[in-house]
Amino acid sequence: MKKHFIYWILILLPVFSFGQIKSLEENTGQQPLIPTPKLALLKDVDIIFNTRMAFDNYFVDGNHTNSLFSMNQFRLEVKGKIHDKIFFRFRNRYTKIPDPNTADNINRSVDMAYLVFDVTPQAKFSFGKMIGDWGGYELLTNPIEILSYNTINNTADNFLVGAAFSFALEDKKNIFNIQVLNSRTKTFQDQYAANLPSGIELSEMPLVAVVNWKGHLFDNKLETTYSYSFFNDAKNAKGNYVSLGNKFKANKLVLYYDFQYSKEDLDRKFIVTNIIKSKYAYAAEDVSYVENWIRAEYMIRPKVNLLLTIMNSCAYWNGNPDTNHKSNLLKSYGVIPTIEYSPFSDINLKFYAGYIAKKNNYSNYAQNTFNAVDGTTGQISFGIIAPLLVL
Repeated sequence: MKKHFIYWILILLPVFSFGQIKSLEENTGQQPLIPTPKLALLKDVDIIFNTRMAFDNYFVDGNHTNSLFSMNQFRLEVKGKIHDKIFFRFRNRYTKIPDPNTADNINRSVDMAYLVFDVTPQAKFSFGKMIGDWGGYELLTNPIEILSYNTINNTADNFLVGAAFSFALEDKKNIFNIQVLNSRTKTFQDQYAANLPSGIELSEMPLVAVVNWKGHLFDNKLETTYSYSFFNDAKNAKGNYVSLGNKFKANKLVLYYDFQYSKEDLDRKFIVTNIIKSKYAYAAEDVSYVENWIRAEYMIRPKVNLLLTIMNSCAYWNGNPDTNHKSNLLKSYGVIPTIEYSPFSDINLKFYAGYIAKKNNYSNYAQNTFNAVDGTTGQISFGIIAPLLVL
């Protein structure tokens, strides 16, 4: 029986082989999944894996609490031209918990999904979910390069759905950008829920208007990104935000300085609200935040870069009903020394070691009235930073 079975295999094998060859020849003649004329578009499209992974060690008030490997950042980005006058950009963050309950009908893990139309060589129109052009270089820097954000950028909605119009002067050294965006990603109810003070009502047009100027001065040694933003968050609660970003370049040194001021009729950051919640069960009114952010980068060798980030933030509650109140509730500080080593000349991949030290100093009033407690946190990280261009 076994011998006859082998004979049948030897007889049928050429038949099956002929059928496979014929099928392969037929498939070869079919059109590819992506038509050949469309393949030319790929030369103008980039696919980037924005990645930061590290071995992180955490400390609270000087005591070690945890050590583990972390995928700190992974943001898939696809961008490029789909037409001579149409540019698109999409970036999704896979290291953020998706939240489908949004006011703009797009998941909060999506950073950007927008189109740019070239109206003229100097004017552009954009529509979709984009980064708020608040000004300041901390926010504009690729997130994988920022080990820790200052308070405002860490707590704000920085990616919003809306429209923008930008215009560059003929010398291309001055660019003006105007945006009209949704004022938040969460719905008004989700944002404030039961914490809404009495008398505050949802605006019929919860939008934010942003005006930004980007300048290049002194032979491009000094760059600026300044902005003013007006938030129409509620009928009787507005917000004003000023951000002044400066970048100075000199040989091997790059120096950044951001100043930010946010005045909010209704606390959008919830920093003050969380401080006072032991006594007041509603979102704080008439608050303000003032911040400074400095970052220095110095290339000591062709492959070795030293970085130092210094930041501070102050939170004020100007609307405190207590007549004996002190408006300043919190001053926080941060310092991030980092060293980077880039071993390859043909790929942007860096090994880094960094230390994040932060301290919260609550005012005596905040400590005595709301039981706020000073504290420090630390993080030592060893890892890899790489915006991997795969296409």
